[in-house]
Amino acid sequence: MTGTALILGITGSVGQATAWALKQHGWHLRALHRDPDSVKPTLSGLGDVDWRRGDAMSAADITAAADGCDLLLHAVNPPGYRNWRGLALPMLRNSIAAAKASSATIMLPGNVYNFGPDAWPVVKEDAPQHPISRKGQVRVEMEALLEEAAREGCRSILLRAGDFFGPGAGSSWFDNALVKPGRRLRSVTYPGRYDAGHCWAYLPDLAETFARLADRRDELPAFARFHFGGHYLAPGVEIADAIRRVAGEPQASLKAFPWWMIRALGPFNELFRELVEMRYLWDNSLKLDNSELVAFLGEEPHTPLHQALEQSLAALNCLPERSQTAA
Repeated sequence: MTGTALILGITGSVGQATAWALKQHGWHLRALHRDPDSVKPTLSGLGDVDWRRGDAMSAADITAAADGCDLLLHAVNPPGYRNWRGLALPMLRNSIAAAKASSATIMLPGNVYNFGPDAWPVVKEDAPQHPISRKGQVRVEMEALLEEAAREGCRSILLRAGDFFGPGAGSSWFDNALVKPGRRLRSVTYPGRYDAGHCWAYLPDLAETFARLADRRDELPAFARFHFGGHYLAPGVEIADAIRRVAGEPQASLKAFPWWMIRALGPFNELFRELVEMRYLWDNSLKLDNSELVAFLGEEPHTPLHQALEQSLAALNCLPERSQTAA
């Protein structure tokens, strides 16, 4: 069962990937953006998107754009980890108001910020949420808003996942830390403790999961939350070994992430300060239990790791035959 889906954050990694997946499933796409003309050329492959001009911080803009929609993908995040409380909560409240007005189902990409040590290392959907970061507390409050809205008749689906990677994941750790886009692989920088497990979400698989859940939304409770297992690597540093194998550079060096520098610059740089707060996610094992998702869908969309990494590195021009510059 499909219809019209409003995408908030269509230029972001999850928003764009999910828009493609929904299109493949037969959904009509509508998108809200502050300057649609500036982004239409880069997203022309999506075909006939119904573009609406507006801002996610405006309840009136979202409500007008959502009129007649069956689905609302809320894939907007404050850029660069900045001002989460001042931006993330109001934007979600606006989406909830718009979904109520149009009787649309909200879909929200979630993450693992909600959880603290009492939920690790294997986390189920109903695990206790005692975050140890400010952004984690905001995430807890965002889920509480959806649960409250569900009691008032507003349906929502939350899908939690680990760190993104894949074509289009421009703001990810993979693109900005592990490898250097546009260069043949000479080294891999790993941000975490080598022996701690880490969860990765390949964007095309995550997007396909959102689309399958959207198609079957009427079979779900008013507030449904699932965990996307993705690629869990233990020890986490295995991602570096896999990248080197796929790139054909087994001798590429392994480098530590310069946390000392990020911490030193934190008092002068908001992004660095926020990154330091989230370091614990790289130093502790956290695996998302996807058994409920598999029970509902029958399977989790899953691209083999070597294939997912090959597509990701190719998109970043990091493979020998596609790299644009020499290291």
